[in-house]
Amino acid sequence: MTERSPSSPAESTRSTAPLFALLRGAIAAGLGLGSLTVLVLVLWICSPDPDSSPGGALHTAAGLWLLAHGAELIRTDTLSGVPAPVGLVPLLLAVVPVWLVHRAVRDALADEERPASSTTVTFLMVVGGYLLVGAAVVVYARGGGALSVRPMSLLLPSAVVVMGAAAAGVWTAAGRPVGPPPSWAPVRLHEALARDRFGERVRTACRSAAAGTAVLLGGGALLVAVALVRHAESAQQSFARLSDDGAGQVSVLLLALVLVPNAAVWAAAYGLGPGFALGTASTVTPLAFSGSPALPAFPLLAAVPAEGPGTAPNWAAGAVPVAAGVTIAWFTVRRAVPVRAAREEAWSQRETALTAALGAVGCGVGAAVLAAASGGPLGTRALAEFGPVWWLTGAAALAWAMLVGVPGALLLRTWRLREPDENGNGEQPAREQKEQRERQDRREEDGEGRRWWWPWHGHWGDDGTAGAEPPVPDAVSATAPAPAPEPGSEPERKARSNAGVGAGGTGGAAMSAPASSARVPGPAVAPGPDEDDGFEPYDFLPTDPWHERTARPGEAGPSGDR
Repeated sequence: MTERSPSSPAESTRSTAPLFALLRGAIAAGLGLGSLTVLVLVLWICSPDPDSSPGGALHTAAGLWLLAHGAELIRTDTLSGVPAPVGLVPLLLAVVPVWLVHRAVRDALADEERPASSTTVTFLMVVGGYLLVGAAVVVYARGGGALSVRPMSLLLPSAVVVMGAAAAGVWTAAGRPVGPPPSWAPVRLHEALARDRFGERVRTACRSAAAGTAVLLGGGALLVAVALVRHAESAQQSFARLSDDGAGQVSVLLLALVLVPNAAVWAAAYGLGPGFALGTASTVTPLAFSGSPALPAFPLLAAVPAEGPGTAPNWAAGAVPVAAGVTIAWFTVRRAVPVRAAREEAWSQRETALTAALGAVGCGVGAAVLAAASGGPLGTRALAEFGPVWWLTGAAALAWAMLVGVPGALLLRTWRLREPDENGNGEQPAREQKEQRERQDRREEDGEGRRWWWPWHGHWGDDGTAGAEPPVPDAVSATAPAPAPEPGSEPERKARSNAGVGAGGTGGAAMSAPASSARVPGPAVAPGPDEDDGFEPYDFLPTDPWHERTARPGEAGPSGDR
């Protein structure tokens, strides 16, 4: 009753694709909000003496969900009565909404059952569905509770974060291409991008930048772990001082876990040199810990070094950016010289240095973005600034990556292009490998170690030597002369080669009968003076149409000798 034409299901699917994309965006927002709400309600229920109602717990969950998107909250229940901003975003908590939006757009574009109408429409509908749920949460959060939202922070960076994650989903669904420049770009840029190696250099630079940023973050996490081990007693005391009951301690532990990436970024900025701020009047760097820090009681802050000038253990944090620079150099040279000692396939010094420099720029940008996202205010006056300064951190990461990565890439390139020494140590150069392959090919053409182009059906061994003699069909054996040639003689080799022609190929016995019968009548003739004793008919198998016709069962070629 509803099917009007054979094409109506496809048309209906195409028309409803934007609605499904809108629904995907709303579901992604609901999953993030619902999971966080369940966690907050469980902790509220387990608390022996909750200081708020269920509505307050729901408002807290809504505020935390908005904070995960980068929105700045306003805390009204302060001791002084003055509203205090809270803009320090837990990075591990922010991973959840970013991943959900990314997955929603990627799945909407890759859905085979309901193909998307267009990339732009799908992008807008998924983002629109997500932001509709976000708008409803904002209205609910402003209705009451201890946390409210600053309106300007909903546009920047909250909406930008959602749109950036959705754009990453579009790029992933398209196969992560390095697309062409826009039409208004200069012709030289189009020509440069059209070259084969440009896209390869861009991909290599992106990989090296991502690897260098990951090493910075991992090195920072290692610094935090070492510092917490050294100050384990202080961390345990601050943990016990914040809460006495089990639910409160679990809440503090979860808060510390979601702030671990923030602490790793702060430690990476510390190793880079600019350090981070603990309030408006204190800065922590490897050289010195100066000012009057505003340190609230929190376990992760126990990893902060002691006040005063830095010592050798503090300066050792500089190994983190050095490791990041070496990583950039290594990832660049792995592609610049894919085969050791292969100068023909290696990039030039200029291309290697330029790619390493692009990787250093990407590492600097990544460090600046992470530094900007990891800090923020926790209150007013002395608590108005926490975390690293993003532009100083990015500039320091760029400087370290340039100073270590570019020279390191050139040195690694020279090392991978080294020749073996007099004792033969080192790897075989690529040109020697090429010459060895050419000699092997010539030996195969001459009959040594030959690779046959048709199946022999088990009459040759694995090492290329002759095995059992192929069977001779009855039609041929009936007309063949009784005396067999002596082993090793020329007539014997020719007879064996003729028998091999009859047994090989797709024709089988049908091919062997005419070919062998054409040669068997008459006595064996000794080679003439003009004939070469090493002549082997296998090297000169015919490929004319007669040979192809006789290879088919049921057909016969012309009689007589070839």
